[in-house]
Amino acid sequence: MNTTAIPKFPAQSSETLSKALTKNLVVLLLGFSITCMNSSFIHVFSKEQIFYLNPRYILFIHLILNDMIHVMLTIILFLMAYNRHKVSFSICCIIMLITLFATENTPLNVACMAIECYIAVCLPLQYSRICTIKKTLTLIGLIWVTSMSVVLPDLFVILATQPLDFFHSHFACNVHNVFPNPDIIKKRNIIHSVFLVIVWSTIFYTYFRILFTARAASKDSKKARNTIILHGFQVLLCMTTYVRPQLLNTLQRRFLINYADLLFAFYIIVHVLPRSISPIIYGVRDETFRKYLKKNMLGKCSFTKKKRNTTCVKLALQK
Repeated sequence: MNTTAIPKFPAQSSETLSKALTKNLVVLLLGFSITCMNSSFIHVFSKEQIFYLNPRYILFIHLILNDMIHVMLTIILFLMAYNRHKVSFSICCIIMLITLFATENTPLNVACMAIECYIAVCLPLQYSRICTIKKTLTLIGLIWVTSMSVVLPDLFVILATQPLDFFHSHFACNVHNVFPNPDIIKKRNIIHSVFLVIVWSTIFYTYFRILFTARAASKDSKKARNTIILHGFQVLLCMTTYVRPQLLNTLQRRFLINYADLLFAFYIIVHVLPRSISPIIYGVRDETFRKYLKKNMLGKCSFTKKKRNTTCVKLALQK
């Protein structure tokens, strides 16, 4: 099983210019929209003390930052691959490593958020002891260490096995060209299978514990269950990359879709859509975050209106 977390787009000479421009424009607009939306959450988080002293929101904002990195870098990879742009090994390797770190981080971060939700609902008296700021920051550090321990050995294998000319070459930037060793693919398959089992076991365990522990009439418990369901949907989309070749081949045979169009749709659904779910789960749905988001947005609007009125008054006085 060839599992790759990074989208690969073969440039299609038969594709019309208008169609190619439309795809590039759609990707850029989606990336810009997600970045703007996530930036507004980061701004609110940094301004309000209630958020950066709460473990839940710290995990959320880490996921938002991670998603922004992933979206921006995969868009760069998309544009380079789609426009047949070749880069040196060093530049491609840096982009690829950071993208792989961000890709591996997402399901781990979501699993940690599901556990935090479970502790808040099922173990409320122990929440303040278990979920502290220090432990949360340590957990985020462990997420990055885990992702690096999965990805960096691949780099060491390439450094040890590839000839010197390989590191001075220029090629299309995708994971297959940077890590061509077949043993790396086998290792990644095993690790992704382990990730799949651990993360989904966590999602199912926390959901059913919340389902059976919390009272059915409790508003918080219902909201927590819905949050876990959204987490599960998000993880499902993210981890679809682990079975990418089989899924693409099945869809192409069943629906006879153009392969380039199928790759594009797969990229949007699996790499972009899950990164737009994060703001909905803890941003728009969360009453506290929504209140402060509105407060900041209305504050900016009132400030702009006040500034405009002041300018108008000054101009009138000058006349």
